[in-house]
Amino acid sequence: MPSFQTKITLLMLALLTTMSNVAIVTALPHLSQVYANTPHIELLSRLMLTLPSLLVAIFAPILGRYIYRFGIRKSLFIGLLVFVISGSAGYYLDGIYLLLASRMIFGLSIAILMIISTALVGNYFDIHQRAKFMSLQMAFTAIGGLFFVFGGGILSDIGYNYAFLVYLLGLFVLVLVYLNITEVSNKKNISHITIENKKIYGVYILAFIVMLLFFVLPTQFPFMLINQFHANGKLTALIISSAFVANAIGAISFRYLVKTMPFYQIYLLGLSTMAMGMYGIGQVQSVEYFFLTAPIIGFSGGLLMSNITTWMLSFTDEQNRIKASSYLTSALFLGQFFSPVFSYPLVMKLGVQSFFEMLGIGILLCVVSAVIIIKQMMKMPKKV
Repeated sequence: MPSFQTKITLLMLALLTTMSNVAIVTALPHLSQVYANTPHIELLSRLMLTLPSLLVAIFAPILGRYIYRFGIRKSLFIGLLVFVISGSAGYYLDGIYLLLASRMIFGLSIAILMIISTALVGNYFDIHQRAKFMSLQMAFTAIGGLFFVFGGGILSDIGYNYAFLVYLLGLFVLVLVYLNITEVSNKKNISHITIENKKIYGVYILAFIVMLLFFVLPTQFPFMLINQFHANGKLTALIISSAFVANAIGAISFRYLVKTMPFYQIYLLGLSTMAMGMYGIGQVQSVEYFFLTAPIIGFSGGLLMSNITTWMLSFTDEQNRIKASSYLTSALFLGQFFSPVFSYPLVMKLGVQSFFEMLGIGILLCVVSAVIIIKQMMKMPKKV
């Protein structure tokens, strides 16, 4: 069992990786206004969130092969320094393409931090402690997200570039890592380590789907609030922050649900909840009602992410955990990147609110179909 200080360090690492993109969501509409004369600025501004995700998706499996060989502490130091420098670069860089370039470098730091953060949870906690800590970790990052999002919202009202200063928090985490994370001696080349249970690849696909759907909220929702409902940065941040409070409740709920429900049932429950939240956003006519609908999606996100990570770790052991975590990281961030690619054409055709409504209906229909298929499969006689 790790010390209290080590647990705090693990929680702060998770906070940085989870909130890496959300910190600037309220700045994006302002950024699109500053660079309004740039062709395709609506899409380019959304890529500020998702371009790092593409870099994570591409390089996470590659980085996962070498992190242990190079060293956990050294890798964390490098990842955190790049996180701080490239993350805060948006404060002083001028030009949308320079900003996008800095976000690409930022993505590499997130890949390093998330792989190590996930694997360390598996290393420090046994299978019984893991679900409890994952719930605590997701709840902590959700509550921490309140400060990221609300602080970013206040700063973005001053100027869009001020929101990028929140990434300086990485300097504090760097000190925590130096004091509390010990080196793991492992010189094996994990590129030759195999993951025996092939069911884990199904979990990767489900993780991709979760993030593809969930990331519609930060990439589309702030634009609708500011452009269609004329909310300012503070109000937008408050609404999104309410989703993070519910996210924490969803994460805490997981530790109790996992005692009585299998992972696949929790997954379907989470998607059903997300569908209701999406449909609710599509029905709102007055901005204050978003304080009811956004938390529903937030709750589903906390439940689903705790479930997915714990589900994946249940298939791993100490030898293959880094490799398995790198693939999960890749799947999650690939979903983040493709989320606006998937949603942008539909939003342009239907409008943001109608898109949320149709997405909610679509998700619910998929869940119902999945339940029917699973029931039919369970009725089939087993082969002897």
